[in-house]
Amino acid sequence: MGEQVLRLSGDWVLARLPELQTLLSRESIDPSLPLQLDGGGLNTIDSCGANHLIAHLGHLGIDFSRLELAGFSTQELALLNLVANRGGGVSRLSRRRRRRGLNQVVGWHAFAIARGTHAGLAFLGQTGAALGHLLRHPGLMRWRELFVQLEMVGLRAIPIVMLMSYLIGVVFAYLLGIQMQKFGANHLVVDGVGIGIAREMAPLITAVLMAGRTGAAFTAHLGAMKVNQEIDAIVTLGLSPFQVLVLPRLFAIVLMLPLLTFVADIAGIVGAAHVAAWNLGIPAANFYDRLRDVLPLNTVLFGLSKTPVFAAAIALIACHSGFTVRRDARSVGLHTTSTVVRSIVAVILINAAFAVAYPEIE
Repeated sequence: MGEQVLRLSGDWVLARLPELQTLLSRESIDPSLPLQLDGGGLNTIDSCGANHLIAHLGHLGIDFSRLELAGFSTQELALLNLVANRGGGVSRLSRRRRRRGLNQVVGWHAFAIARGTHAGLAFLGQTGAALGHLLRHPGLMRWRELFVQLEMVGLRAIPIVMLMSYLIGVVFAYLLGIQMQKFGANHLVVDGVGIGIAREMAPLITAVLMAGRTGAAFTAHLGAMKVNQEIDAIVTLGLSPFQVLVLPRLFAIVLMLPLLTFVADIAGIVGAAHVAAWNLGIPAANFYDRLRDVLPLNTVLFGLSKTPVFAAAIALIACHSGFTVRRDARSVGLHTTSTVVRSIVAVILINAAFAVAYPEIE
């Protein structure tokens, strides 16, 4: 079989890329035949020209290592070998796309999941170790940071929690009332609204709101500190980032989420009572009297008992995402988005587990 020769001439530099692309596209090269690359006519070649040449040959299925090189100076050969060894952009991408089959894709995703699971368990273990150390040395507690987080997590969230819960109670009572009116059983709206809000709606809605509001804030704040190397500064000072940053946030949300859920219970029931008075002919006094009879305290406590678990999951996911941010602004945005999604999914899964474990309504 004959040998093909591709002769390079002139300047292979960034400024001539469009012209070089046209010249290369005119060349008919058979990948199955040996190819000699002749650089005897070159004036100069830069890294951009070398990368473009190697990438074009890579698209044709010709590996640089199979080429026979002739007429190149020592400096030109060094540049070509450097670009080829670094795997220039287009050729490297094309090789990855050709080589990655179903098994490779499945394996890569399995490895990514395993690596993420390992990192999450390691973070959980470090948090547990920091908590144990704090219990043995209570004087290490960062009280100022804790009270700042209590204000941010709890007090400033009360208006939005009350508004959303009130509207949920209004909608819930209105839709349930439409169905109950068909059977002349308006009074059963009180039973459905009271149990539904106290057991499921208020804890779940509050946790989802906190996942979107507080979880995202935790990740964005810690991520910004990671980008600005403030976490590295904390370590340099001999302090534990988990005791300084993670534990105050964890304690704050675990303490405040049950209180916010209780506020949501009250707001949701008040919204339902208003709808019952306006549209269903149930006076507020009668509504609250029946609610006292049909809503056991155990149901309210059951709803509140789920919220610390929700809170811990949100805090751990958010802080872990903040600690894994890379040192760029784009990574902060991606991790913040991931925190919201993963926290909401975790809350829903935990709520489903509670519903399966305790199916009876007392």
